[in-house]
Amino acid sequence: MTSNTQKPAKRAAETTTTSEGFTAEERSAMKDRAKEVKASARRGTRADKAAEEEAAVVAKIAEMQDSDREMAERIHAVVKESAPELAPKLWYGMPAYAKGGKVVCFFQSAQKFNARYATFGFNDVANLDDGTMWPSAYALKELTAADEARIAELVKKAVS
Repeated sequence: MTSNTQKPAKRAAETTTTSEGFTAEERSAMKDRAKEVKASARRGTRADKAAEEEAAVVAKIAEMQDSDREMAERIHAVVKESAPELAPKLWYGMPAYAKGGKVVCFFQSAQKFNARYATFGFNDVANLDDGTMWPSAYALKELTAADEARIAELVKKAVS
């Protein structure tokens, strides 16, 4: 006796990857964030944690391509000078600066998502509200002294 039952055809959804909709760069950023959360949970004292997080930021900056690395180093210095109360930390694999555990601002290198420019951005906890609309991220092709001054001004306002 032979059976006429056939195996059902595989649906298209079953043959695609589970990460459909996310780019390789986005998946990498999510993996970076998972590692950051896991590493943060393992650390000891608050001072040790702060030192390790800053070291991780400096190491991540050192891995960047030349132009992005130079901008990230300058931004790191400007943020530390302008708002010493902000704690450097990695956030989705990017240098970021937090207050009370919440990321206020961050630097995204152009290579992070294969963009044509780097970005310096602010999250919603930043006190930058100005009317009904204001910029929350800035494209950076290079960093001039005037740009550094503007970033310092924005960071001071963001934490005020």
